[in-house]
Amino acid sequence: MKSLVRWGATLGLVGSTLLATVTSGIAPVIALSEQQIKTKLDNIPVFLITNPQGLPLSRPLPEQNGKQAGGSVTGVYMSQQEAQAFISELRSAKGKDPKMNQMVKSLQVTPVPLGVIFQQLQKTKNQPNRLLFAFKPLEREVKGAMDLLKKSGQQVKQFRSVPVFIVRFAPDKSYVPIKLGDQKAEQEVVPLFLSMQDAKNLLNQVKPKFPKADIQVVDVDGILSTLQEKNDPWLSKVQFWPGPEARQYIQKLPKQNTTTAPKK
Repeated sequence: MKSLVRWGATLGLVGSTLLATVTSGIAPVIALSEQQIKTKLDNIPVFLITNPQGLPLSRPLPEQNGKQAGGSVTGVYMSQQEAQAFISELRSAKGKDPKMNQMVKSLQVTPVPLGVIFQQLQKTKNQPNRLLFAFKPLEREVKGAMDLLKKSGQQVKQFRSVPVFIVRFAPDKSYVPIKLGDQKAEQEVVPLFLSMQDAKNLLNQVKPKFPKADIQVVDVDGILSTLQEKNDPWLSKVQFWPGPEARQYIQKLPKQNTTTAPKK
């Protein structure tokens, strides 16, 4: 992957303050294009472990039916701190040979917009030796998602993907949109929160007027399938909302900055 992704105006919306301006009547749209989905995902920074040349740390896929599967897999961390902690763990491991020890010393955490990961998956989905991405969600968000699902009566033993939290007016009603920006450049969006606490903050603002409002838990894979395949009325206004750690990272970025996509 050699393309450059510009982190500027797209990410600028993320630091905006939540405004509990509850509206309705979202106009219907058709399913989104691949580029439109990528643009929405570019709001979210994720973190890969790479060497100085930008090649992700990866391992071959396990054998299937006694045969070596093609391709390899690399971890995609939702937390920069957790990615760095994994590097530290590798460096502290004992018994490494000198060559492996030198390789581990050169590893680094590389930020990449989630849209770049999505784009790479789309480009290589029919290639037998492609690079796959294993997402590493924050443990507290997974626990929060499972707790909410259990409270709603669902039997959940494991949550395998990255949880997404969406506030609804009620279980049988539409999603709660909010307004961002000032009056001159106001934008209405449906926030897809990657932090349960952020979803709870909006829910607390909505509850006094809509007592049955709640939080729906979905996974990012389901959201992407919906964006690609469904003709739902809220698709054009959804915006992925980074969690607190990701927002801190974004706020430290220069206003005009680029990041290189991971190479394969």
